[in-house]
Amino acid sequence: MSRLSKLILKMTEYEDGCVERVNHFLKVYAFAKAIAEGEGIDDETQPILEAATIVHDIGIRVCYEKYGNCSGRLQEAEGPAMAMRMLPDCGYTPAQCDRICWLIAHHHTYTDIQGADYQILVEADFLVNIFEGGMKKEAIEQVKENIFRTATGKKLLCDLFL
Repeated sequence: MSRLSKLILKMTEYEDGCVERVNHFLKVYAFAKAIAEGEGIDDETQPILEAATIVHDIGIRVCYEKYGNCSGRLQEAEGPAMAMRMLPDCGYTPAQCDRICWLIAHHHTYTDIQGADYQILVEADFLVNIFEGGMKKEAIEQVKENIFRTATGKKLLCDLFL
């Protein structure tokens, strides 16, 4: 079994029946994979991005338990430690784990986005959150202008919502 499949199974078990969160990370994964392939992301970055999409919201559950809410900042703070409990067991190297956890710790920070994996994770998460949150057209246009940078991500955004 691939390490990504192991990670998906571990995250599904971790989410303990929360179908909405499992569906969310699978949709983010699918969009990120399509964007990454459309943009020609390198073979070293692709598995890091894919793993990050699966665990990017891992902090939600612990945030609800500890704080009663799951703001983006709390997720960024709590998520990396939770991810480190499962990433090595799935076969990710220490360097990959570090980058994946860094992405988790920044995936709700939309300023100074650096790295193709970071940009694509943010865009894929927005594509899913726009639909799940019922974002209005004016806000979507602002997101397109201020957040989206990849041609593939912009095409998906326009084809789906604009």
